[in-house]
Amino acid sequence: MSPRTPLPPPPPPAELRSWPDREALLADRALALDALGRRLLGVGRLTLFLVWFLLLQLGWGLIGLLLIALGSPYPDPMTTAVMGFAAALGIGVFVPAVWLTVRSLRRDRTVRERLAQWAALDRHPPTDARVGAPVLSVVWLLLSFAMCGVGLWLGFAVPAGVSRDDGYGLVAYGMGVALILWITGLTGVAKAVGHYRFAVRLNGPRRPAARSASSGHPRPE
Repeated sequence: MSPRTPLPPPPPPAELRSWPDREALLADRALALDALGRRLLGVGRLTLFLVWFLLLQLGWGLIGLLLIALGSPYPDPMTTAVMGFAAALGIGVFVPAVWLTVRSLRRDRTVRERLAQWAALDRHPPTDARVGAPVLSVVWLLLSFAMCGVGLWLGFAVPAGVSRDDGYGLVAYGMGVALILWITGLTGVAKAVGHYRFAVRLNGPRRPAARSASSGHPRPE
């Protein structure tokens, strides 16, 4: 699903719901849950997740050229000037990438809220099983966990492997790379774990007193 495609709206308030029968409610619920699930964990969302990550690394890499030049024990003015131009380009990439990443995280929060609202209307095991998306959840978890692992390793390896002759700019650049990996990985892990918990609640047993949001009749277990 394209990020420009509008999100499915939240379900109408209880007093305005007018589904003719439970089958109609389940049909609308299935459409909304499928669309929201793809927007949250789908291949397109995963691709954007990786694109924003690569843009962050690209922007920081260009900024890092200037840090390395300035941190050199014997900085060359001409090299520093060229690296300053590269850093300006890096800022032009890094700042929009941060903004896009933050916006996507906010959009994810809205998607999760609407997903929970539609799921609470009723239950339908085939639809609920699809929304769980176990394969995609595992892909998100493994990829994000790998990012966290690489970021953690770099956080220790870079300071330990840089000599005094290399300058402290290289340490600053390496720590920035590690931080981007770590934070991006943590957001992906949180997404995967949060969706897994949602899927467990969605597909697990519910209290017998739970009632359908459309007709007031008990939901079938």
